[in-house]
Amino acid sequence: MKSLLLALAFLTAGHALAQQSPSLVWNTQTNLACETDQIQRNFTLERTDVPKTIGSYNVNGCAFKLDAPLEAGSYALTVSAMGFEAATVKFDVAADTPLPITPEPIVLREKNNALAEVTVYGNKKQFVKMEADKTIVSVKENPLLSTGSTFDAVKKLPGVIASPTGGLTLNGKGVAIYIDGAPSTLSGTDLQNYLSSLPASAIEKVELIYNPGAAYDANASGSVINIVTSTKRLKGVNASFNINYNFNKYQKPSPQILLNGKEKRLSWQTMTGYNYIEGENKGRFGQTFTSFDPPRELRQQNLQEMTWRNFYFRLGTNYKLSDRSNLLLNYNNNFGNDRAFTRSTAVSEDINFFNHTRGKNKSHLHELSLQYKTKLDTLGRTLDVTAYGTWFGKNPLSEATGADLRTATYSFNNSDLDFKMANYYLKYDFAFPFDKIGFSVNTGGKYAMTSVENNGRYNFNSNDIRIFDIPLYTDHIGFDYDESNLAFYVEARQKIKKFFFTAGLRFENFHVDREAERSSGDPVQRISFTNTNLFPTASALYQIDDDMNVSANYSRKIAQPDYNLLDPNNSANFDQYNTSQGDMTLDPTFFDNYELKFTALQFVSLGANYTVSKDNNRFVFNAQPGELVANQTAQQFEKINIFSAYLSFPIPLDYFLKGKEEFNKRMNTIDKMNYIFINTNYVKSEIKGYDNPLPNKAIVNFAMQSQIILPWDITNTMNYFILPKGTWEIYRIDKAIQQFDVSFNKDFLNKNLKIGLHCFDVFNANEVNALIAARNLNTNFYQKADSRHFRVSLTWNFGNLKLEKDNTNIDTERKSQGGGLLK
Repeated sequence: MKSLLLALAFLTAGHALAQQSPSLVWNTQTNLACETDQIQRNFTLERTDVPKTIGSYNVNGCAFKLDAPLEAGSYALTVSAMGFEAATVKFDVAADTPLPITPEPIVLREKNNALAEVTVYGNKKQFVKMEADKTIVSVKENPLLSTGSTFDAVKKLPGVIASPTGGLTLNGKGVAIYIDGAPSTLSGTDLQNYLSSLPASAIEKVELIYNPGAAYDANASGSVINIVTSTKRLKGVNASFNINYNFNKYQKPSPQILLNGKEKRLSWQTMTGYNYIEGENKGRFGQTFTSFDPPRELRQQNLQEMTWRNFYFRLGTNYKLSDRSNLLLNYNNNFGNDRAFTRSTAVSEDINFFNHTRGKNKSHLHELSLQYKTKLDTLGRTLDVTAYGTWFGKNPLSEATGADLRTATYSFNNSDLDFKMANYYLKYDFAFPFDKIGFSVNTGGKYAMTSVENNGRYNFNSNDIRIFDIPLYTDHIGFDYDESNLAFYVEARQKIKKFFFTAGLRFENFHVDREAERSSGDPVQRISFTNTNLFPTASALYQIDDDMNVSANYSRKIAQPDYNLLDPNNSANFDQYNTSQGDMTLDPTFFDNYELKFTALQFVSLGANYTVSKDNNRFVFNAQPGELVANQTAQQFEKINIFSAYLSFPIPLDYFLKGKEEFNKRMNTIDKMNYIFINTNYVKSEIKGYDNPLPNKAIVNFAMQSQIILPWDITNTMNYFILPKGTWEIYRIDKAIQQFDVSFNKDFLNKNLKIGLHCFDVFNANEVNALIAARNLNTNFYQKADSRHFRVSLTWNFGNLKLEKDNTNIDTERKSQGGGLLK
């Protein structure tokens, strides 16, 4: 029996060895030693004389063995690996060719995305790229956008309109601001100040996302503006120094340095800088209090002189754990120290009041994000896991220094606020593509927590309650806001011939607690509620040809009221005749967004959207009956419907001035092209449940940007924006809001040195003249900032000039959108 078993074992082993005898043995070499090289390769073997594919094989390591027999004929073997260029070799097999075949090793070369100083036709550089679901605007290479602040750049983007109260809309819809894919938890003036402190020179591009899909937070109102910071990494250590010096009668220097590098598996980038900005803001308010008989008039003026100082530091790293997995870490901080001095007056028949106030505000912001990205297989399935946290705090301190000497009464707003906000979330995203059938599925989940705490101390209308010249505060307001959000989504895409369909569904559960307590004896306000809703998204795209498509989109969204709309400590504007505060009772706003859009040649878009919003919130001026005090607060409107139509297109001047052949060449080097890019918007608002005495006249916004190449390779860029008279939601614009900017830029020293001269608001015409009609009060208001100023910008690049792209930005919200093509 033992002999029989031993014989069977030898026969089985011999059979196995015969089966495993390879017919082809091929080694592939990378930059790693073969004994440590475990990079996955894909080998494809094809028969070329009788065209057919023998097979496709995945192998970890440098050795490839083929066990299948090879017939006589001609063959081609293609090998590819992530991060390396594909290589193909051809060989012949004859009937008497000895096996196994062992040719010379294939050497795989690393991919290099270096940009050389040559013109490569077919590799177009574009300042504006229109896609079905979004518009991508390059900021880094546009001198009118890249030499100011991020907030300045965003306001100049196609379809973006800044409302009279400072809010932003995109093609008539509200927007959520994302930075490197992460939704900003700041709101109101805090968000505006942060964007104003972040230099646009650090911005690579901005994505205008018109209908964010189910993968995005439902708490996005209607559109998303995603600000993408620079992602280019260079081998070794490299740097870019930039300084902008702005001046009119105020001084505004802003130096910045950018360091980046790449060493083996680690890529990194740091950016640090300092802003010192001086400026002023003038305001006039003509107010009619209609509850009096006859109505009473009050004319107010104020002049605010401000100094903003902030230091920022941003760090991004990307460590390649393997050829499939990456670990990314980003850290950002911002420290502000601001000052303001305000002089205000109020005059009527029997009132001659003035108030002088000085204030300071210290703030800090910290953001930390960690992401693990991995490819699950060679079919494109991926998993991303992201942890994110942000911490923001500010301490505004205000002290009145003047009084109404005629009546010998004092009106002080001695206030001291202590504001803290924290936001955390953990999310995951899976992507499952099925390329053979043109189908893909994305799914994921998120849990987020937001906490806001603001304690305010006040001493109103008195200057004599002091200890050692320090105000003894007589009133305290405590505000607490806590929100938790649990979300899951699934989004599917299907391609059927020239049609692309997307359908998504997002589940959102919001639990919100609000509490406000006042020391003066007012009862404590407590509001607690839970929202559980489903938010569907759907889109369809028809690709007319390679350059044109038509798409239709629908999305349902929600907007939880921002903390600045809720907080009763929102007392930025306060004296004898003015108050400003949030409203604790505001409800969430629900949006239904519809859009139809045509896109052509990645430069032209024509579309229309219609938004139905319920319980929408807007800042208004109102007054209590019989009181001569204007209160600025948020008011909820039952329903606001907004219809918007838009058109964006370029005028290629070179086609008419230089001829078709020269135009085609410059299409590939658009920074050498002469063009005018035009964007126009038609916006009509309809408000339900609000008796607005103002005529509802639509607004037609117009914006134009041009680039002209002058002699000596000087680039002239001009930008013009106008928002004519009309009705913007609840505001009647009585005088056109407009601005004209001009810029001249030239490169030196092989593009290592860039110098620019700029003038903003050349005709000093950017001002707001509007009317708000509200309860018991009509307010004509005028606001004028020192918008006309001059700027000298200088950028010096040094180090390795061969750019290699290696993304260290964390995609904290997925970029896949409804209505786009399958990737």
